[in-house]
Formats: sequence, structure tokens, C-alpha cells
Amino acid sequence: MNAAAAPAPTAMGAGLSERRKLIIFLVMSVGQFMALLDIQIVASSIAPIQAGLSAAADEIDWLQTAYLMAEIVMIPLSAYLAQALSSRWLFVGSAGLFTVASLMCGLAWDLPSMAMFRAIQGFVGGAMIPLVFTAGFAFFDGPKRAMATAIVGVISTLAPTLGPTIGGWITETMNWRWLFFINVGPGLLVTLSLIWLGRVDKATPTLLGHIDWLHAASLAVFLGGLQYVLEEGPRHQWFDDPGIAGVAWVAGVAGMVFFERCLYSPRPIVRLGTFLRPGFLPASLLSFCIGFGIYTIVYLSPVFLARVRGFSSLDIGGTLWVAGAAMTLSAPLAAGLALRLDQRWVMVIGLVLYAISFWMISNVTKEWGYWELFATQVVRGAAVLFCIVPSTGMALNNVPEGQLRDASGMFNLMRNLGGALGIALVNTWLLDFYALHVSRLGETLGAAPRRAQEAIDGLGQQLAQVLPDASRAGEAARAALGQQVSAEALTLAFADVFRLIAWLFIIALLLVPFCKGGTMSSDQPLH
Repeated sequence: MNAAAAPAPTAMGAGLSERRKLIIFLVMSVGQFMALLDIQIVASSIAPIQAGLSAAADEIDWLQTAYLMAEIVMIPLSAYLAQALSSRWLFVGSAGLFTVASLMCGLAWDLPSMAMFRAIQGFVGGAMIPLVFTAGFAFFDGPKRAMATAIVGVISTLAPTLGPTIGGWITETMNWRWLFFINVGPGLLVTLSLIWLGRVDKATPTLLGHIDWLHAASLAVFLGGLQYVLEEGPRHQWFDDPGIAGVAWVAGVAGMVFFERCLYSPRPIVRLGTFLRPGFLPASLLSFCIGFGIYTIVYLSPVFLARVRGFSSLDIGGTLWVAGAAMTLSAPLAAGLALRLDQRWVMVIGLVLYAISFWMISNVTKEWGYWELFATQVVRGAAVLFCIVPSTGMALNNVPEGQLRDASGMFNLMRNLGGALGIALVNTWLLDFYALHVSRLGETLGAAPRRAQEAIDGLGQQLAQVLPDASRAGEAARAALGQQVSAEALTLAFADVFRLIAWLFIIALLLVPFCKGGTMSSDQPLH
């Protein structure tokens, strides 16, 4: 690699008291929570936002796509920008712009304006996420580092989990515009607090004059295009759609340019050398798997409850809060075990619990609700922290200060890519399994036509008693039977998808022996 060394960055938190480090870390965590919450806060409020903006049904998905495309581009850029501007001022600028963009989202007048402001939200929010991980490892060691990792882990999983619930409650009790207005107060608090709290590390502004613009452009096109293909592909039959195929081709070319610049640029924006550190690559692959599990279940659970059970946004939130509570309660235990056991064993516990939780929910029926989902949510909530705490420790422990920002960015990027690929795959799997089960159920009914007709006749007799026009009872009965078949096929499809994800976590166990061992406190940061 041709690497003209960048100026050595000053250690984050050098000269700060432990109390001030803790306050700065907690303030930054609030910013991270905002950025992660806004990924999913619009998920349960798409319909009212669409009506309020007079947007078409096939366009409204840009509320999510614009945010995620911009966020995934910024995450790896954040290391370079933090060194150039300092972590403090990058975070202050990001929190301030996030606040302004949130205000403008609430004031948006049409879909293009909303998509633009959502993209700004995602871009600056993507800078806050890895900086909190970096601060946790640079500021603390030993038990404090383990607890900081647990706090970041809870935020990383709780925020997207609660997003649809909080969004649904705000929309039903106030107005969808308040989904964005609620960020203004916390955003101002984070921005002003970090200005007041003082310097975290030293800026190297000369780096701004040496930006490899080709590297930056190829990164944006590569990751932005990849995110677009993963988001839109399942809805448009993947590469059968000329638009998806074209974006994929452009993203592929940009990806080749991006990796060439990583290897041969005299001042690369993104450094891949961290992947050569012992244990970092397998830990990052585990982060990819964790992102796959976190984002797919956050996506699938509300879809199941809405489409199969017919739950409202508030009903869904009241059902799914259990996983968030289990995550929070398991954080001290996960941190404590990471301090006492080899982190690989803690990771094994987490992966096994994750596999068990998905295997449990693979027994789902179309009658499942709060109590049937309770146990699997408790197991999954605990599993998340038992995975995130050790994977973060195995990836970032003992990383030199000069590489910590890059390592944190790559580690978080892998988790987000896992989530993006996961949602794309489960959408495709769900459609394929649904079509398969509809076909099989249709064949079963066709093989026993007399029983099928008896079922229709029975439904018709019941409906004839309640319909105003009894002559339409037969038609209504056939439609009702079709709905039952569709609901049963969709439930079976969900079960198949959950079973596949369970196998993913079982296979992920093969990565654990290649990770770096030791407890969370066994390694110290190198300056």
C-alpha cells in the first residue's frame, strides 16, 4: 500500500478528568440515539406522511432510502473528517445540522424537499454513530469500557427497535410532523453541551486540503448505489428492472475505483489496514451477522403483526417493547461477563441465544400475539447484548489511537451493511416462500374439492346471517377462504424465514475461534 502517513492524531480525551469524559460520552450517546431512532421512526407512519405530502405510493419509500443511503456513505468518511476537524467539532456540526434538518423535515412541503432533508439527516447522523464507539474505547478501560460498550450496544439496538413504536404513538396522539420536531430540543442540547464541554482532541485542518476527491466520490457512489439496490431491489424484481441493473453496474465500477484508491492513494480517505489486525476481520463479520439479525427482526415483527394479525401501530408497540426491556436489563450482565470471561465464550452464548430465539419464533402461527412472542423476545433481547459487547471488544480492544476511528467506522459499516442485505434478503425470501405455500395450499384444496366446498358452504351460511344481501354470501365465503389461505401461507413463509436466520447464527459460530481472545479489560489502548 502506498500510504503517505497522515499526521498522528492526539489521543481523544487527553487531559480530561474522568467525570468530564463520562459527561461527554453520555451527551454523544444522546446524539447517537437520535440518529439511530430516526432510521425507523417513520416506519409506522408512512401512510399519514404520504397523505400529508400528496406523494405517490411508489415514491414514499424514499423517506427511508434517502436516509440510509446518506448514512452509510458518511460512516466510513467520519474517521477522516474527525481527524481533520476534531471529534468534538465534527460531532457538534453533525448534531447541529441534524437538528436543522429535523426541523426542515417537519416543515417539508412535498416529497422532494422531505427526501432532501432526510438525506441530510442521514448523512450527518452517520458521523455521530461511530464517534460514540470511538469515544467509549478511547476514554475508558477495564470495567468502565465494558459498561460504555454495553451502553452503546443498548442504544444501537434499542433505538431502531423503539422507532416504529414511538413514531406510531406520536403520529396518533399529535401529528406526523412531530416525528421530526421532537429532535429539536435534544439536538440543541447535544450541540450546545459539546461546545461548552471543551476540546476532546486536536484538529488537523491541513487534511482538508489533501482530500482525494476521486476516492470520496467513488465511496459515495459505491456505498450509496449498493444501499439503493438492496433497498429497492426486492420491490422491483432485482436486475429484471433496468434502473436497478443500471445502478448496480455503476456501483460496481465505483467499488473497483474505491478499492484501488484505498490501496494506492497517497492519502486515502478510508484505510483498510485495520482489517489486517489480528481478529478484526472475523469480529467485523460477526458484526455483519448481528446487524443482519437486529434489522431483520425489527423489520419482520411489525410486518407480521400488521399483515397477519391486523395490529395497529400502538398494538405493535405494546407487543414489541419486551425485547427492548430485555436488552436494557441484560446490559450489566453482558458487561460483567465480558470482564471475567474470554469474550469468545460470551459471543458463543450470544449467538446460541440468538439462534434459539429465531428457532422459537419459527413455530409461529397466525394466532400469535403478545404472550406467544414474549419468551422469544426476552431471549433475543438478551442475545443482542451478549453479541454486541464481545464483538465490539474483540474488534476495538488494543487498536492504536491512530487507527481507532477507522476501525470504529469499518466495524459500524459492517453492521449496517448486514442490516441492509438482511432486509433485502428476507423480503425476497418472504415473497418466494409465500408463493410456494400459496401453491401448496391451493394444491391441497384442489386434491380435496368436496372438503373445500363444504368449508365454503359453511362460511356462506354464517355470512348469510350477517350480510344485507344474502345472495352474495357464496362470493363472500370464497373471498374469506382466500384470505384465510393467504394468511396461512404468509405465516408459513415467516416461519421459514425465521428458521433460515436461526441457521445463519449457528453457522456464525464458526467465526468465533478466529477472533481475538481475552477479557474486555485484558487489552489497553495504545497511544
